[in-house]
Amino acid sequence: MPPTHEVLNQVPPLTGYDVADDPGMLDALRRAGAGWAEAEVREIGRLAGTARAQEWGRLANENPPVLHTHDRFGHRIDEVEFHPAWHELMSVAVGAGLHAAPWRDTRPGAHVARAAKFYLWGRTDAGHCCPISMTYAIVPALRNAPDLARRYEPLLTSAVYDPGLRPADGKRGLIAGMSMTEKQGGSDVRANTTRAVPVPGDAAGAGSYLLTGHKWFTSAPMSDVFLVLAQAPGGLSCFLLPRVLPDGTRNGMHLQRLKDKLGNRSNASAEVEYDQAVAWLVGEEGRGVRTIIEMVNMTRLDCVIGAATSMRSGAVQAAHHAAHRSAFGAVLADQPLMANVLADLAVESEAATAVTFRLAAATDRAAAGDEQEAAFRRLALAATKYWVCKRAPAHAAEALECFGGNGYVEESGLPRLYREAPLQSIWEGSGNVAALDTLRALTRQPEAAGAFFAEVGQAAGADRRLDAAIARLRTELSDPAQAETRARRLAEALAVVLQGSLLVRFGDPAVADAFAASRLGGDWGGAFGTLPAGADTGTIIKRVTPAVPSS
Repeated sequence: MPPTHEVLNQVPPLTGYDVADDPGMLDALRRAGAGWAEAEVREIGRLAGTARAQEWGRLANENPPVLHTHDRFGHRIDEVEFHPAWHELMSVAVGAGLHAAPWRDTRPGAHVARAAKFYLWGRTDAGHCCPISMTYAIVPALRNAPDLARRYEPLLTSAVYDPGLRPADGKRGLIAGMSMTEKQGGSDVRANTTRAVPVPGDAAGAGSYLLTGHKWFTSAPMSDVFLVLAQAPGGLSCFLLPRVLPDGTRNGMHLQRLKDKLGNRSNASAEVEYDQAVAWLVGEEGRGVRTIIEMVNMTRLDCVIGAATSMRSGAVQAAHHAAHRSAFGAVLADQPLMANVLADLAVESEAATAVTFRLAAATDRAAAGDEQEAAFRRLALAATKYWVCKRAPAHAAEALECFGGNGYVEESGLPRLYREAPLQSIWEGSGNVAALDTLRALTRQPEAAGAFFAEVGQAAGADRRLDAAIARLRTELSDPAQAETRARRLAEALAVVLQGSLLVRFGDPAVADAFAASRLGGDWGGAFGTLPAGADTGTIIKRVTPAVPSS
């Protein structure tokens, strides 16, 4: 029988291209002194753009992890089973050093190089980036316990992915997690009720503690070691807790159930019960928040990177679709209103990328002892975590809409991007927490505000709209009235001014002009596709249009 229809006007698959073909990212990499890593970054980008890697991401999300609390004989095992695609993704990430390379690589720009790889590889799947991020973030916090750091840091920074529940000392590489949130407190971790009782000189080692309590949300519960907050005799404290004890026995960490999440489905997140689980103190008793915040500040950076990854992915997919799809007698990308939307998505993406890599560079320099960069990072990261992560869901929704009904179908991949987008804004401190942290940095650490204005001041005189926005920001910050009520507005203003300054100094002129005209001009409504007349949409769209080989 003859076919009932021909397939026409459909878009070719977005595969077989170099995801690292991203001028904003590459310029930032070189500018931060990490050009030495470009070949490695390109290698990750090429792999991320293959059909094989994209299929790993699809399979890992369509076959989410499964919890097995007991074996068939009734023994407690607390195992999480993952699809093989998950392990492929993890193996590439660890092998490329996304999890911890900067802690063993002393070259300037190591944190920026790692951020670039994380930014690119996250295009395959966001879920596995969670344990990768926590492993990266645990190292500086663990250094508050030098003996534990000497023992575990070489394994945490190993470039070998070695899954499975075995004693840490017998593995070739470790993955780390973090266990903070409890059902009665959420972000208010000082309300935690998990108890830690010291057991000097027990079989697990002198100075160990036994933890008992419940954690409401522990991501990546299959990790080898965790930083855990618990109430010790001296107050809320931070502990390192292994899944398997040095003698090979399972620790008292029981997985109650896995969370059924909106997105991030390839990654397991669990409720955990600690039943006299052995753990070791990290830092001092009573200083748990101060200790674990070092880990949180690293994972917050990865939330920003993840949001920038989401925006770049959405902008690229939308531009690719519009370049190959026709409607009303013309290619979508050639129609003025669609071109305005695509260009606006690209502008938002480039602004997110610029600030992401500026923060990665600040992380690199702060780790090397630069106090000015550390002060800048303190304020800029809090404000950027609020704003860039808050923009990601709206960006994903607009990118999906560029596909029309095709974008609402699971096979397009856009629904996964859309479900994933809110996560970065929620984890590691949701919007209000990030905004209040911004306010805290402004009021308690005046050197942070000084470093911030020194940074944006380097663009002074380059664009009158930016100069006016900086002046307005100074005026807003000088008025302490109802500061807490205005915390979100202040965080947004700080982040947008920083993005504008970076684009004016280093960005493509067409992108910088469009950003300043829309975001800094004073009449921006926030909707995508509202760039003012005169914006060079064609030049902007080219920066996110992928070079896909013809089939």
